[in-house]
Amino acid sequence: MTTDLNTMLAILAMAVATIATRQAGLLIGRLLRLSQQAEDILGAIPPSVLMAVVTPTAFATGWAETAGCAVVALAATRLPLLPAAAAGVLTVALLRAYGL
Repeated sequence: MTTDLNTMLAILAMAVATIATRQAGLLIGRLLRLSQQAEDILGAIPPSVLMAVVTPTAFATGWAETAGCAVVALAATRLPLLPAAAAGVLTVALLRAYGL
């Protein structure tokens, strides 16, 4: 496999842009002081995005996936996103293992 110089430069430029935007976000986040209402609104965004991603699966697949999406929805109200998603995946795996 050969490596093209333009491809490598494009990958490097994308990496630099990604790192720069992430670092800028952290810097700006340290400088801003948000009201409690703004913090609550921003805190509601990740579970909302998670539900927007998993909801089509609930309606387009079988019962195991529908139950898994319901578990994710309930778990996202109390748990961080990664454990909530893991609970949904575990639910689907268990239900599929039992033949549902």
